[in-house]
Amino acid sequence: MRQPFVGLVLAAIIGIVAADYFPAITAPILFIAILGGLAGLRWSFAPLVFALVGTTFFALHSARIINTPADELAQIAGAQPRPASVTGIVTTEPKIETNGNASFLMRLHKVKIADQDFETNATVFVRWRGQPNVGDELALFGTFQPIEPPRNPGEFDMRAYLARRDVKNLFIVRYPENGRILAPGSGFSILRAAARSREWMQRILSRDLEDSPDVVGLICGTSLGLRHQTRDDIEEPFQQTGTLHLFAVAGLHVGIVARLLWTFAMVLRLPRKAATALIIPLLFFYAAITGLHTASVRAAVMSALLLGGIFFDRKVLALNSLAAAASLILLFDSNQLFTSGFQLSFAVVGAIVLLADPMFVRFERIVAPDPFLPRLLLSRMRRIYAAVGRGLARGASVSLAAWIGSLLLIYWYFYLVTPVSLFANLVVVPIAYFVLALAMLSLITAPISSGLSILFNNANWLMSRAVLGLVHFFAMLPGGHVYLPRFTERHAPTTITVLDEGTGAAAHIRANNYDWLIDCGSQRSYEHTLKSFLQSRGINRVEGILLTHGDAQHIGGAADTIADFAPREIYDNPLDVRSAVQRRLSDALQPGKTKPRHLIRGDSLLFGRNVHAEILYPTTNIKVTAADDAPLIVQLVFDEEIRVLFESDAGAKAEAALLETGDNLQSDILIKGQHHSGGSGTPRFLEAVKPKLIIATSRESPVAEQITEEWANEIAHRGIKLFRQDQTGAVEVQFGDEEWTARAYLSGETFRSSSR
Repeated sequence: MRQPFVGLVLAAIIGIVAADYFPAITAPILFIAILGGLAGLRWSFAPLVFALVGTTFFALHSARIINTPADELAQIAGAQPRPASVTGIVTTEPKIETNGNASFLMRLHKVKIADQDFETNATVFVRWRGQPNVGDELALFGTFQPIEPPRNPGEFDMRAYLARRDVKNLFIVRYPENGRILAPGSGFSILRAAARSREWMQRILSRDLEDSPDVVGLICGTSLGLRHQTRDDIEEPFQQTGTLHLFAVAGLHVGIVARLLWTFAMVLRLPRKAATALIIPLLFFYAAITGLHTASVRAAVMSALLLGGIFFDRKVLALNSLAAAASLILLFDSNQLFTSGFQLSFAVVGAIVLLADPMFVRFERIVAPDPFLPRLLLSRMRRIYAAVGRGLARGASVSLAAWIGSLLLIYWYFYLVTPVSLFANLVVVPIAYFVLALAMLSLITAPISSGLSILFNNANWLMSRAVLGLVHFFAMLPGGHVYLPRFTERHAPTTITVLDEGTGAAAHIRANNYDWLIDCGSQRSYEHTLKSFLQSRGINRVEGILLTHGDAQHIGGAADTIADFAPREIYDNPLDVRSAVQRRLSDALQPGKTKPRHLIRGDSLLFGRNVHAEILYPTTNIKVTAADDAPLIVQLVFDEEIRVLFESDAGAKAEAALLETGDNLQSDILIKGQHHSGGSGTPRFLEAVKPKLIIATSRESPVAEQITEEWANEIAHRGIKLFRQDQTGAVEVQFGDEEWTARAYLSGETFRSSSR
């Protein structure tokens, strides 16, 4: 009973989880809640109080997910894109994307769809090439669209993420002039003040460091929580070493700020209670400056509860404070329970609270001197050794506890296990403490002395460089991190996964534990499609890559793929039609690294046991002017029975040339893109291939990339099953002993070889 919030938050979690699976607000549930409350007040019977809490959170969460404003708006807007005019207020800080669009959440006031005007307080996800700020009231003309689900395995599910924030629609504003700011900063005064303070702090911390964007990104990320302004290639080593928490403003950051504020209050000779009354609201304002993320709010609430004990001259228990912080956050937004940020934040801190001290006692025994030996008899070196050992024991116990607390969640959400984080945190976190402290000193001294602030910035440059160097060192250690597939997912030992890359292509072939790629998609989509897919399958290195031709949508991501997954072999098209992306790829492959080998008709590659690839096209003597006219055409052969033909973007000319060779083109599956002219998959070619299934890319724009109705009807007339990827998303083909099965990721449609 000394820690009542622990039981209360567990009851709240049970109620929320039950409501998420079986949402309902019924009279019996409300009756149980009222009865439990009255019984608890009358008899102080703990189980009834917990029942009251559980049913209350059940009802609250049910109300938040049933018939919400976002559901009503989604029903009116429909499943097809619809033009509309809206007004509303920006509720999140806009994120500027690489194409110049600002993306943000906007709470609507008025909506006009067709001739229907109505008021709503639904929130939508907006993309507009404008420059809004938090709290601005906007008038926009654009298009309502449903938020698309992920189209490839491993891809981030933006639709599910936004649904937890009661956002069910995307609103696209095509042109900048289709939007205007009605009233700047008309609401959310605290958040607006926090945003302006954050902008000022970012300018201060960046002074005299403009030529070191990586350092500025680290300093601003660790002190202000500005992760979205840090490059992905900078963040990834932190993730792989288990030190990404440095970018999540949490207990370490809030603790340093609280200590600095306490020191400042003592210098001003403020009484303890007055100092506490000053520090607590400032901590919450710091949480607002850093974006009100779960970790920063949790740390601010815990700090407020711990400091609040000063008012009552009572000791506050850490675990009870942690549970109280979780209860307050869930009371404000019960959907937070299902977010990775909430789960990681509370799991890590909970593990530290429960495990760190017992571990510290055990670790300290290793370095502690003989307890029966008087301290005066210890030599100076022995005392130094004991002090250093005690510090290392404390750091090791906290690091190990945090690693245990985050292990399963990091594995589940990121497919990643990071043994090296035990050592990386011991070394990096103490230095990161000084990075944050120097950043705070730079901000405090900036209004007094610009030169002193710049001096602290330059000192921080050195510390930040040390952090970046150490993190990259730990990330490169063999076995320091490894990607693993989820234990709930089972895949056949021999599969082909054709990713949905829009107008491009990327296919993964797993042949008895050997992983190969045919093309890598575009550079723009690499991070969220191909890379995410490979990591979700637990692939840390690929055996080889085949690059069919120099189209940027096919090989634009090749350089990044080679850097991240270190293929043992790289194969390329031999023809002289060299695109700019091919030249950049050639320049990126430094001397001494794996250089591409050229493949021509007649070459053969062994992909794995009973799986080999035959190169059918091109020959070395053909003359072409466009890369699409002569891509590598590859036929995979499984157990000498099942054949899969990869046509890439070959057109009618390449198909005719291939027919003239007289090769046996008959294949069970045809995987094809679209030629730049739109002409491919000719009747003669289809008659020669005789596929049971065609997997084909298709997009509305440009027109040449779209499958025509005439061609689709001809395929159906021939009795061939067509998976067009604008409707199916990625397609996975699993090969068994006697048959194969193709499954569409987006639509869930399944086709088996025995179906024909």
